[in-house]
Amino acid sequence: MPLPASSKATLTGHIKEVSFKKGHLIIKANKIDQNIYFIKKGLVRAFADIGESEVTFWIGKEGATIISMRSYVEHKEGYEHIELLEDCELYQLEGTILQELFLADIHIANWGRKFAELELIHTEERLISRQFKTATERYKDLLQNNPDFLQRVQLNVIASYLGITQVSLSRIRADVRC
Repeated sequence: MPLPASSKATLTGHIKEVSFKKGHLIIKANKIDQNIYFIKKGLVRAFADIGESEVTFWIGKEGATIISMRSYVEHKEGYEHIELLEDCELYQLEGTILQELFLADIHIANWGRKFAELELIHTEERLISRQFKTATERYKDLLQNNPDFLQRVQLNVIASYLGITQVSLSRIRADVRC
């Protein structure tokens, strides 16, 4: 959502650039982290520990936003880990400052509302895909929407993201190639 120049300047004046190496956990489960990050360069995943395994439920790349919504909205411990899959360059904004900017500038508040609406749509799309599409359909969607993931993300992470085993992913990949 476009912002007037003065609102954009106010917002960007509170953003700082940060860099972290591959493997860094930028957000940790069971911690409150109200920072918001925007990915300038790199790739990240959100996952939860379920028993002995990790379940990846989101992968983000350049242009995506990293946030623990539970921490940000409810000031409670988040349930997700967010791990950098590549060295990343990020823009960081403190959540408390953003809340103050929402109160001070209606344009920034509307920008935040639009962001939240779009994130809700993306979450809904992931939920619907997981519930109603076959694993092959989910894989084909990944190929269509994020073909670069196959070169940038380990296959075990892609399999987890698709909700299947790595063996099933290998079979689907072989079938789709034919």
